[in-house]
Amino acid sequence: MGHGLTGVPGVVHSDLVLLNVEPSAPGTSAPGALPRSRQAAALAAFLAVSFVVSFVGSLPIRANAAGWYATALTAPWTPSALVFGSVWLLLYAGMAVAAWLVWRQRLFPRRQALFAYGGLLVLNLAWPLMFFGMYPLLGSAALWLALGLIAAHAALAAATVFRFGPISTAAGLLMLPYLSWLVFSASLNLYAALNN
Repeated sequence: MGHGLTGVPGVVHSDLVLLNVEPSAPGTSAPGALPRSRQAAALAAFLAVSFVVSFVGSLPIRANAAGWYATALTAPWTPSALVFGSVWLLLYAGMAVAAWLVWRQRLFPRRQALFAYGGLLVLNLAWPLMFFGMYPLLGSAALWLALGLIAAHAALAAATVFRFGPISTAAGLLMLPYLSWLVFSASLNLYAALNN
């Protein structure tokens, strides 16, 4: 408990002073807090949506991994399929937890932050479809279009970090590995576009 700018007791969160927020009595929820069962259900829903997006996004990858991609020129720093898949699963889990942390914050406007998160999920579906699924139809044009998608994806991920951070510092930090991996993946995409 800290004192606000006017000397009125407030709650300090992420260097932001919230005035007129009274502590709750022992054993009761804080103002605006949700019951634990609802929070747990929401976390499960965020994780489920994230993993469904992961599964659906992996379909074009699985369909083409042994096809054109097996003979494609890939960057020397390309990780194995096992490493790549494992990292993405961890990143999807981190994204879901970050979105949940933002969702459960009742004292801050969250709509734009969660809308940005939804945009990330859409781009997570669009990129593998373009890169892996459309290459047999469009050739290298699909790889260049995928590079544009992943650049937009990284820009939206950066914006999401900036939207999540003021609402929940932990959420903003949880999004940083995701942003880093997108930049790394963009380097793989660029190499593939230049060499295939």
